[in-house]
Amino acid sequence: MTTLETLHAARGAKNALMLADSETKNQALHAMAQALLDQCPAILQANAADLQAAKGQVPDVMLDRLRLTEERVAAMAQGIREVAALPDPVGRLLAEEHCPNGLVLQKVTVPMGVIAIIYESRPNVTSDAVALAVKSGSACVLRGGKEAFQSNNAIARALQRGLVAAGLPEALVSLVQDTSRDSAAQLMKASGLVDLLIPRGGAGLIKACVENATVPCIQTGTGICHIYVDKAADPAMALDILENAKCSRPSVCNAAEVCLVHRDIARDFLPRLHERLVAGRQAQGLAPVQLRLDETAAGIIPGTPAGPEDFDTEFLDYVLAVAVVEDVQAAIRHIEAHSTGHSEAIVTADEAAAAAFAAGVDSAAVYVNASTRFTDGGQFGLGCEMGISTQKLHARGPMGLAELVSYKYIIRGSGQIR
Repeated sequence: MTTLETLHAARGAKNALMLADSETKNQALHAMAQALLDQCPAILQANAADLQAAKGQVPDVMLDRLRLTEERVAAMAQGIREVAALPDPVGRLLAEEHCPNGLVLQKVTVPMGVIAIIYESRPNVTSDAVALAVKSGSACVLRGGKEAFQSNNAIARALQRGLVAAGLPEALVSLVQDTSRDSAAQLMKASGLVDLLIPRGGAGLIKACVENATVPCIQTGTGICHIYVDKAADPAMALDILENAKCSRPSVCNAAEVCLVHRDIARDFLPRLHERLVAGRQAQGLAPVQLRLDETAAGIIPGTPAGPEDFDTEFLDYVLAVAVVEDVQAAIRHIEAHSTGHSEAIVTADEAAAAAFAAGVDSAAVYVNASTRFTDGGQFGLGCEMGISTQKLHARGPMGLAELVSYKYIIRGSGQIR
């Protein structure tokens, strides 16, 4: 089936889901979760083929994004069940007004219709996106990257089985079979067929969608995430947060890419940072972090001098740019100049500094004394997420069910004319 045929099929099937009640959608979600578990051997076999083809073609750290295990497939199924347990976002009464002329205006949430997602590398996005789309009453057209095609295809087929078992059309969930740029361009320009386009991937993909899409498009985030270590920080806490934010899973968008350190503690803190992220990890047989240092930091600890692009790069690897700043206001200015608006954190025991940082940093998620790795739909209680929006219109931050519906006005009268 061509990309356009897939879109037309989704458009034709969407009403079956838009008009479905909560019980029907939840039954479908539970059937889809069970189908994932039933098809786990086939999914892992397909994933093994993708991994084999990707070896030597992508960095090892990116292979982790691609890799599936029984535990990860089980987590995908659990994520679908968690979405099923959430309140239905469709049909909520947002506002009601009784007009002087007797008209009653109701503002009510409704499904988007057809949601298209263009994404890269991570096959778990397939199940997350479909679960959220189904619960929010929309058909879902997926276009994954070629490096994960076999994995995505196996997952999509399992999810379609679940839909059919629940009495819904399988065309409500579709994986575009063409992984060339042509298919992505067709989705971007499918006016009248796509109601919402969500790109989820690297800066190049998101830039292409934002610049070329003629359908409504959500700008999801590349994550140049910052952690500022204030002069009033607990050093042990700061090191724990930094190692978690940088090293727990460096290939994801909520991983830290920049560390800013207050000048008053730099000579004491930076050697401890080097010991923790470089020497200490090497001693444990773990991947050390390569530090890209500004001029001041380079005068205190060993590392690679930071180049002109290092504070504007989403490394997605064991690399951390480090700069020394004058104070919290300087940290805020640095973040304003270099951030992508995803997630930033301050580590401090000073309430005034924390308040200034929280108020002054204009990103989707701002943390005080916590890791940026919590910017995630599951961690925010959304079940899972469609992506992290770094724009301000319609959606911002982790996109869950509430961000995947629109609204309309229903006006009830008794013969009024104007």
